Amino acid sequence: MEFKSLKNIETSFKQIRIIAIVFVVLCAGITGYSVWNSYAFAEAQRQKIYVLDEGKSLMVALSQDLSQNRPVEAREHIKRFHELFFTLSPDKKAIESNVSRALFLVDKSAFKYYQDMQEKGYYNRIVSGNINQVIRIDSVACNFEMYPYKATTYARQMIIRASNVTERSLVTRCDLINSVRSDNNPHGFTMERFEIIENRDLQTIDR
Repeated sequence: MEFKSLKNIETSFKQIRIIAIVFVVLCAGITGYSVWNSYAFAEAQRQKIYVLDEGKSLMVALSQDLSQNRPVEAREHIKRFHELFFTLSPDKKAIESNVSRALFLVDKSAFKYYQDMQEKGYYNRIVSGNINQVIRIDSVACNFEMYPYKATTYARQMIIRASNVTERSLVTRCDLINSVRSDNNPHGFTMERFEIIENRDLQTIDR
């Protein structure tokens, strides 16, 4: 009878140990799941930005990894430079304003082109001849495999005179480096070693 009692006590201890182990494992699992779920929730909340709309209401915006948007910003940076630098109207102040804004986006290599065209009287002929020059960007090819990034721009220039319209092919290339963002350089890039590798007439249409 005594032997049977001892056996029952030993069995009870084994059951208690098994229950305790199961309980500890279950608690550890619940704790781990809670921590992981809390981290995931906090990470999701960090992706949300609350924007105050003119002091009236809050809007929720989703943040994005900056590196994911850099290729788009690079192409827009280059496109903006070309639009400012090569879009000309027969107004000296408008030309100077556009060029000065464009030069914030590039190093001195583009300023040399500006000086050269200015010395040759190109801008004076635009003003005196009442000529408008408009640029259309066809494509911007950027290589982000190595730094500084290599970029080539393919565009068309329309030189609009009173008597005719001349279409020109414009191809340029440059290196892109990361820079500080500012009001004058919102995309945070600087174009280096800018050069025009093709600028030729395609056709002239009489008006």
